[in-house]
Amino acid sequence: MQNNRLIFSSPALNFPIFSTVLLGLLLGGCGDSQSGRLADAIVEDAGAGTIVRVDAAVDALIPAGAMIEKLSGGFTFTEGPVWHSGPGHLMFSDLRGNAINIWDDATGVRTFMNPVFGGVSETKSVGSNGLNIDSQGRLLMMEHGNRRISRREPNGTLTVMVDNYQGKRLNSPNDSAFKSDGWLYFTDPPYGLAGFEDDPKRELDFNGIYRLSPTGDLELLESGQSRPNGIAFSPDERTLYVANSDADNTIWMAYEVLENGRLANGRVFFDVNDQTESGTADGLKVDVNGNVFATGPGGVWIFDADGNHLGNIKPDEVPANVGWGDDGSTLYMTARTGLYRIKLSTAGKIP
Repeated sequence: MQNNRLIFSSPALNFPIFSTVLLGLLLGGCGDSQSGRLADAIVEDAGAGTIVRVDAAVDALIPAGAMIEKLSGGFTFTEGPVWHSGPGHLMFSDLRGNAINIWDDATGVRTFMNPVFGGVSETKSVGSNGLNIDSQGRLLMMEHGNRRISRREPNGTLTVMVDNYQGKRLNSPNDSAFKSDGWLYFTDPPYGLAGFEDDPKRELDFNGIYRLSPTGDLELLESGQSRPNGIAFSPDERTLYVANSDADNTIWMAYEVLENGRLANGRVFFDVNDQTESGTADGLKVDVNGNVFATGPGGVWIFDADGNHLGNIKPDEVPANVGWGDDGSTLYMTARTGLYRIKLSTAGKIP
């Protein structure tokens, strides 16, 4: 898609001039409602990247003139952004740099934790991936190198929340989402293992979706998804969205969440196997109205709750994850070596 876009700007007018590309370049997947479809997708120059408007409904989410900002760069592979509302700053992982960083407007970037993993590993992805904040304001880390979920206590010590299922070590916990009842739902693909599924250190023969109770009980919810990755609930918690980052099956799944918290009736929410841009289905978040903001080929894909593709946010580097920040209306994007953000007309829940 990126090679087909035509971007023009007018310094004299000091605002971007829109161009159009064939809608078919951005479509593909399950959502096929034409009610709000534009005749052509509108591509806007948006500072450190571009915005693509596929459906008129996206105008209620991305304001006119919205700009993508690059906040910082020079990292190895950024991931897992989460806003910590207590101190009022963003925390994010440098997965392959084996560090966790903090960013705020006042001081910019500073290191919070380095190293995360202190051992020897055959893979570069040894640090933390997804980060989360619990109800007590403590940082949760999905650790690849240590193959566990840990919690940082106020005194700086680490508590291992879970590192095995039925006595077998987890693969490498990737991303997580809290349900309002306190259970932590998380994914466990093999990316922290040098050989992935064929790694001799792998002890489980599946890549699972789990939930962890507030008292530490671990329950396997789904073992049939090939590469579960990003994870988020709908606002009413009746749907759980899970990205599948398998290069051979790049999709987003939607599961019904039963009254007992278990999953049922998994279905393909959106399919991007026909896309050719760099990137896969990875981290995702949902806004207060149920719209899904999911990192995928070329950038952040935006869908409504019915699976209709509304548009894309495409920073200059392909993002791997997103997180709500500030007052909830800023979308932060961790993208390869950089950290980006965009101010939106919608908002998401801050952990």
